[in-house]
Amino acid sequence: MAAGMYLEHYLDSIENLPFELQRNFQLMRDLDQRTEDLKTEIDRMATQYITSARTLSSEEKLELLKRIQDAYGKCKEFGDDKVQLAMQTYEMVDKHIRRLDTDLARFEADLKEKQIESSDYDSSSSKGKKKGRSQKEKKAAKARSKVKNSDEETVKSSQKKMKLVHTSAEYGTPAVNFGNVHPSDVLDMPVDPNEPTYCLCHQVSYGEMIGCDNPDCSIEWFHFACVGLTTKPRGKWFCPRCSQERKKK
Repeated sequence: MAAGMYLEHYLDSIENLPFELQRNFQLMRDLDQRTEDLKTEIDRMATQYITSARTLSSEEKLELLKRIQDAYGKCKEFGDDKVQLAMQTYEMVDKHIRRLDTDLARFEADLKEKQIESSDYDSSSSKGKKKGRSQKEKKAAKARSKVKNSDEETVKSSQKKMKLVHTSAEYGTPAVNFGNVHPSDVLDMPVDPNEPTYCLCHQVSYGEMIGCDNPDCSIEWFHFACVGLTTKPRGKWFCPRCSQERKKK
């Protein structure tokens, strides 16, 4: 739309240019013709002066020379007029060229401005879409986090409620027996391979735990439920294995 407007405006401005150029060129051709006619007249008068110099009086010679001089003056005037017309024609064309350059620069500036506006609009639309997606993703992440936390709380709760059974060939009888929970229930618990394990159940740390007072204990820490405790005992406490070793000694 803008390109069509600029083009139409420029075409309107140069619509009369060909006629103006044609008029100036025609005037220059007329000046050329008049100059050629004067040169012919000058040649004729010069020939007359040369051939009749002996017979002409001084006044006639001066008159003829004055006519030749006036003709040369007229030729010079015609030449000056022709130069003025040529300069006018040049300025006329140059004026339209400068106007075209100005219109083109303005048109290019308008195009760049529209491209920048379009780019800003696309960028804002893209940011809006990304922001919308980001908000949706944040909401989904929060929902997943809530579900994960809920699952972890459920697992921890079930871990606290579990009653483990540990059967050892060394002791002959179960070290602790709390209900009918199968040991496979403990083994099925999710364990981070990089997290250390403790207790007779060889599981990660959870709930309340107690440390064995034997500095040489290979396990060190035990779950309350796994060793049959509900509260922390007074004084020193030794794990079942260390207690058996101490009794043997």
